[in-house]
Amino acid sequence: MPTPDIQSGDPCWIDLMTSDTEKAKSFYGELFGWTFETGDQEMYGGYISAAKNGRAVAGIMPKQEDQAGMPDAWSTYLAAEDAAATATAVAENGGQVYVEPMDVPEQGQMALFADPAGAAFGVWQRREHQGFQIAAEPGAPVWHELHAKDYPAAVRFYEDVFGWETEVMSDAPDFKYTTLGAGDAARAGIIDASLFLPEQIPSHWQVYFGVEDTDAAVAKALSMGASVLEPAQDSQFGRVATLADPTGATFKIIEALAQGAQVDQEA
Repeated sequence: MPTPDIQSGDPCWIDLMTSDTEKAKSFYGELFGWTFETGDQEMYGGYISAAKNGRAVAGIMPKQEDQAGMPDAWSTYLAAEDAAATATAVAENGGQVYVEPMDVPEQGQMALFADPAGAAFGVWQRREHQGFQIAAEPGAPVWHELHAKDYPAAVRFYEDVFGWETEVMSDAPDFKYTTLGAGDAARAGIIDASLFLPEQIPSHWQVYFGVEDTDAAVAKALSMGASVLEPAQDSQFGRVATLADPTGATFKIIEALAQGAQVDQEA
């Protein structure tokens, strides 16, 4: 599989904030076949890079003391040509700036934001680190999906801030879904989550990982301390399940699809 062609505004990286990096490495290493390299503590804060077959696929970072009350979670980063200009646009379009753009030596610039629906996400201005080098196959990200409680505001926000060219995949009363790009060229999706997200769960981004066999992957994850939030079920895009890792970070798995295929368990 060639390195993904990541355009400005596309999902370009994912990382896990976790309360137990050793447990995370053991779990995801066994489940997805990842290997790991820990960066310099002084320069990169012990950030852990994960690779699949020698190609960058994700990051893992230890939770800091001031993050103790926050749940362990996966984050999606969107590619930005200018992180500082993006921060300004986020604030001007109803979003929040959680972490101002900051330099990661030699690698790029990162920032953390929230959209008007309250979903947290990051941006990455690329230099040496170009983003994930593998996608849409087992052990790698397959799809990135925003579960938005304020669906119209979320769609407008990503169109206005990141210049997303979107297509409405479904506008049914019980299933509204918009994609970044169209058809096989789609790179991410936004679903109206107002009908199914419980009140206590905010809008959020979800990462789907490819697996060769969803049911086998669920069984393996359970044997390593994961929990099933939504059992494996068939959708028009493949068999999908929602899991929480041993420290509670949620993610989805699906039998690997061609890059750009839209996935959603509600379909």
